[in-house]
Amino acid sequence: MRDVTTAHPVQDLDVQPTPLALLLLGREADPRSERGVECPGDLPSPSDPDLVERARAAKEKLGDKVFVLGHHYQRDEVIQFADVTGDSFKLARDAAARPQAEYIVFCGVHFMAESADILTSDDQKVVLPDLAAGCSMADMATAEQVAECWDVLTEAGVADQVVPVSYMNSSADIKAFTGRHGGTICTSSNAKRALEWAFEQGSKVLFLPDQHLGRNTAVRDMGMTLEDCVVYNPHKPNGGLTAEELRDAKMILWRGHCSVHGRFSVESVEEVRERIPGVNVLVHPECKHEVVAAADYVGSTEYIIKALEAAPAGSKWAIGTELNLVRRLANRFAAEDKEIVFLDRTVCFCSTMNRIDLPHLVWALESLAEGNLVNRIEVDPETEKYAKLALERMLALP
Repeated sequence: MRDVTTAHPVQDLDVQPTPLALLLLGREADPRSERGVECPGDLPSPSDPDLVERARAAKEKLGDKVFVLGHHYQRDEVIQFADVTGDSFKLARDAAARPQAEYIVFCGVHFMAESADILTSDDQKVVLPDLAAGCSMADMATAEQVAECWDVLTEAGVADQVVPVSYMNSSADIKAFTGRHGGTICTSSNAKRALEWAFEQGSKVLFLPDQHLGRNTAVRDMGMTLEDCVVYNPHKPNGGLTAEELRDAKMILWRGHCSVHGRFSVESVEEVRERIPGVNVLVHPECKHEVVAAADYVGSTEYIIKALEAAPAGSKWAIGTELNLVRRLANRFAAEDKEIVFLDRTVCFCSTMNRIDLPHLVWALESLAEGNLVNRIEVDPETEKYAKLALERMLALP
């Protein structure tokens, strides 16, 4: 019998790990992807009792040179060090309004830090404490996939009628594609205005990358029908659509979604109504269409916060958005006798957002305080030019 071990010794095999394997292992980087890489250097131990004091000391040493941004979905341990909190676009604009800050430490995810880099001056440096803090939704639309989609639209004879509208939760590459093709960016707050503008420019919209926000805005807010919408699946030939379907559609929705908001179901709504009589169900428009239809109120993160601020004492609310924010709001309004619960019984943190923890923040701040620039997020000039064009179109919306 042949000795295969001897004939093909393992050490002689020329086996190279694939780029995807390296990314999954937390090594290497794909600059066009939301997947991150390992954090260089030694992180403080999560059990270090001095983490809070270390973060405070490093931030004080940096003074006005640093401006810390905290997204609403961040952990409380991180939010306490944020100079401002908010959604991704608000934070990016806040950073641009602080030109004296040399370092912008963005406690959020990769696409948010990219937007901050696009909107801030060349002298400012945007830092993401953990490069592995990405966004699964943004990762569902790559530049190559979207370019191929445009080829499909061109072959179907409809590309000249299509205006791309990309959600803020997208990579700089996708924002740049949108800018190059005459489109605009939108947030969950102004998606209706963005779509109204787009339909003044053309007869169809390619909505990237969140199908649910696109569908909910078109059907719930603009009176379209579900039949007006088709879903382009980048993993199928021609997106899984015929040329006739593309010609008939008004909304061409990219097959992307938020892994957090996509978990909520109609059963969640029914269960909480039975468990808490008189409860108001308030959900984010990234939820599925049937969940939005079953809810009492629908709105962006800022809308959710303002709705709870204005809610009467003693009211009851079930919120369909990220758990860190819901917990923070429940604690904030407990003294006003407002009962605020998470819509689903299943714990639902944004796993990538939660990669920004206190050890990573301490490491980033201490590195900067020592004069070491780490984890800088920098968008190349060509991409920045067209991404900024798309963002400026949004800012010009009436």
